[in-house]
Amino acid sequence: MIRFQQVSLQRGVKPLLENVDLTLNPGDKIGLIGANGAGKSSLFAMLRDELHPDQGSIDFPARWRMAYVAQETPALDRAAIEYAIDGDAHLRALQAELAEAEAQPDGAHDGNRIAELHTALADADAYTVRSRAEQLLLGLGFSLEQMARPVASFSGGWRMRLNLAQALMCPSDLLLLDEPTNHLDLDAIIWLEDWLKRYEGTLLIISHDRDFLDGVVNVIVHIDDRKLKRYSGNYSSFERQRSAQLELMAGMIEKQQRQRAHLQSFIDRFKAKATKARQAQSRMKALSRMEELAPLRAAAEFSFEFREPLSAPNPLLVMEKVNAGYHIEGKGNEPDQEKIIVHGIDFSLQNGQRIGLLGVNGAGKSTLIKTVAGEIDPLSGTARLGKGLVIGYFAQHQVEMLRHDESPLWHLTRLAPDVREQELRNFLGSFNFNGTMASSSIAPFSGGEKARLALALIVWQRPNLLLLDEPTNHLDLETREALTMALAQFEGTLVLVSHDRHLLRATTDQFLIVADGKLQPFDGDLDDYKDWLFKTKLAARNDAAPAVPMPSAAKADEPAAAVDRKEQKRLEAEHRQKMSALKKPIETRIKRLDEQIAKLNARKAEIDARLASPDIYDADKKEELKTLITDQAYCAKELDQLENEWLEQQEALEQLQA
Repeated sequence: MIRFQQVSLQRGVKPLLENVDLTLNPGDKIGLIGANGAGKSSLFAMLRDELHPDQGSIDFPARWRMAYVAQETPALDRAAIEYAIDGDAHLRALQAELAEAEAQPDGAHDGNRIAELHTALADADAYTVRSRAEQLLLGLGFSLEQMARPVASFSGGWRMRLNLAQALMCPSDLLLLDEPTNHLDLDAIIWLEDWLKRYEGTLLIISHDRDFLDGVVNVIVHIDDRKLKRYSGNYSSFERQRSAQLELMAGMIEKQQRQRAHLQSFIDRFKAKATKARQAQSRMKALSRMEELAPLRAAAEFSFEFREPLSAPNPLLVMEKVNAGYHIEGKGNEPDQEKIIVHGIDFSLQNGQRIGLLGVNGAGKSTLIKTVAGEIDPLSGTARLGKGLVIGYFAQHQVEMLRHDESPLWHLTRLAPDVREQELRNFLGSFNFNGTMASSSIAPFSGGEKARLALALIVWQRPNLLLLDEPTNHLDLETREALTMALAQFEGTLVLVSHDRHLLRATTDQFLIVADGKLQPFDGDLDDYKDWLFKTKLAARNDAAPAVPMPSAAKADEPAAAVDRKEQKRLEAEHRQKMSALKKPIETRIKRLDEQIAKLNARKAEIDARLASPDIYDADKKEELKTLITDQAYCAKELDQLENEWLEQQEALEQLQA
């Protein structure tokens, strides 16, 4: 177990933890939450032994293997898949020792040691490690082609995925994950959530994604007021418990205030009277001994709202036979080329629509959003804009597009050069950019503060169409909740790409999906989308990874083999879909039979209990007794028929599965 005993920690002049006691059990999956700057990352640093408490101790078993995500990724020429496998440092050490032993000249080989190393490598699953790494990288959104590319060729976000892959490849008893979903899209998050559910060690995770926390953790540790408080259950359970505590504490404080007022009133009235002096003195002592209850400190709520649009064109936008993608300049004498990402788009946006845009990584969601926003022109087809259309566009990398050497006030003044400075300052103050913060360079701002500024600039423009591409990156739970509330009340039209399922559920009422190069309606909710991912995309991708590394002699045939595997996987996917279609009605019927059997068993139990009561056999209860006996016989007969059908349906399902 992990045990914090009287731990205190101070960074600079700021105390983060004071006399903290906490116990975490092996196998717990813990969500660590708290306001920005509360000390979450510092707590991780203490567990990694990179930071030491000023007082107290943190203990966990010395034999535990720890894994965590590195924050830096060197620009290596090493292939991505090899970099991921490097996460298993023990296996790499065994491989290096074996290579060194086998490189010894003839006669100098230590045969026994080489045999021991082969056994140790087998125990470390060395002969399946490449297959496991491929499956892991596929789940995190890498293609087989990308796995062979050097680490240096990837952007910062993709390198962080590689660091995450390293941490997951490392066999561990304790896994520390700090905002692992920040650089992932929805399909990778769903895959990671499923992986972490099956992780057998102790997990400590910092995340601002409430749906992700709800799906993974069974314990919440809340850093608040320099203390650590443990709550059983997921994040939603924590919110309920926390709310109940706040309500209870408010009631206790109110009761204490009444008691204090009563004591003070008695003292004020009687302390000067000789006959009551002793009693007044007693009450003064009671008042001085009464420890004033400190209210549970709830975080100051941040909220904002989108201003009402000045116009409401309908339709806002119409696209006909649009191909969306990019122009690629030809090299030398080669002609320019067009790379079509999404083709044949027939799409109109009506006033008031609230659309969630789904699709796996690389399908073309951002390309479509950029085309709608006018950031890139359609390659072909026509796009007509409604008169008075005002677009508020939050790009996936919007934060990087801000001028980091300038202030929030400078950014807003560029949008509104004719507006009085005080009015601009008042507006920025509503987004918590107060005083000197409004006129200071944003370079030292946190990612969340910069994202909040980007949102403020969009709100100022009073858009009637919001195009938001991953707006919650860098936002903490409080600001995410404020954005959710603001979008829910927004009176214009919304198109949202987000890996935050809570945000999607709360603010959109229909889904479109970009898949196979097309934009089409998605008839279902996010749970259906999760099923679709696992049954089609993720299942097919995971199966595509070979069970064992391909021998070197087969390398010449790899292109043909890749084509064969692709066709094989397509056929397997079709087969899975057919099997799913055959199984679904049987599974539905079994579920219905289970419900009916449960109801009948409950009814039969009630009847049996009543028949066991002596008073049912009184002379005046003959009719009730007769009815009960009839009902008992009916229940027994119905149960017999339902159970027989249940067995038949179960046999049919087992035959299909076989």
